[in-house]
Amino acid sequence: MTQAPTSPLALGVDARAAKLGESVLRRRRVALLRAGVWALGLWPTLRLGWLAWRDGLGANPIEALLHRTGDWTLVFLLVTLAVTPLRRLTGWNVLIQIRRPLGLFAFYYASLHFLGMYLVLDQTLDWEFIWEDIAERPFITVGFAAWLILVPLALTSTRSAVRRLGRRWALLHRGVYVATALGLVHFYWKVKADTFWPLVAIGVFAVLMAARWWARRVARPVARGT
Repeated sequence: MTQAPTSPLALGVDARAAKLGESVLRRRRVALLRAGVWALGLWPTLRLGWLAWRDGLGANPIEALLHRTGDWTLVFLLVTLAVTPLRRLTGWNVLIQIRRPLGLFAFYYASLHFLGMYLVLDQTLDWEFIWEDIAERPFITVGFAAWLILVPLALTSTRSAVRRLGRRWALLHRGVYVATALGLVHFYWKVKADTFWPLVAIGVFAVLMAARWWARRVARPVARGT
């Protein structure tokens, strides 16, 4: 007994159902990724708060908080810069959905590091001494410059800012590379003797910049051939 051919209407319904299923699956993946980013982003704050409450930050808790918030700033900056190379390498375009929250967490920890820990806890808002410190200590000068660069990037991270600025938005947000480089210089100059981790971070940054350069170099011949 032969099977009756499937009608075009039934095929259309099946195609729409499959497309809807893919859309639902994609939204779930994005939701899981974003939840993971929020968990990762809030974990250091919760951990540092717990350690501070339990007197687990050592003999100099303010210095420990300064160092650790600075470390997490660089971690989130480097992870943010890694999103695009990973997307190109894996083909997982959904990764682009987490680049903005990662960048905002980088700014959050940079602000916590500079505003909360340095200005308030370490310097107790002694502005005369703060300006002297920024002007006379090079590692603080470059760290302050890195934070200043991140401020307009955070303020223009919304979709409305992207639409309003147009092509200028991409140009402005290239400042993240400068801010990261300055942050790494700040880190390297701060540690003075034990430069192992600063050099590791600089190496990661160099690999990410090389990946970006290579991707642009490969894309140019393709664009010319189209």
